[in-house]
Amino acid sequence: MPRVIKAACSQDSVRPPVVVLCGSTRFWNALAEANLYETAAGRIVLAPGCDMKVAHPLWEEPGRAARLKGMLDALHRQKINLADQVLVVNPGGYIGESTRNEIAYARSLGKPIRYSHPVPDGA
Repeated sequence: MPRVIKAACSQDSVRPPVVVLCGSTRFWNALAEANLYETAAGRIVLAPGCDMKVAHPLWEEPGRAARLKGMLDALHRQKINLADQVLVVNPGGYIGESTRNEIAYARSLGKPIRYSHPVPDGA
């Protein structure tokens, strides 16, 4: 077996760490940038998949949007369950209510938590 293929096979047997990104979708570009850097660092990234602040037919009807938001929140908790660690993307130190809930959930599971930006005292 050629050396390159042998090296690739041995690397495939060790699962890279899985990181889940948490943060407000108002910072969609910062979430995408964090995804890029975490991926380049060799981590598997789980991230929000929908930005409901941008108009889309899937959530244009208010009742449907509320149901989808609840489903997405539950889905994100499952991503936290799967992850080895959490990266909170918090430009300017901002952490909203949904992200606070995700942090509390991750803490209850004993997940290590990192922040992209310093967290203000009391946050």
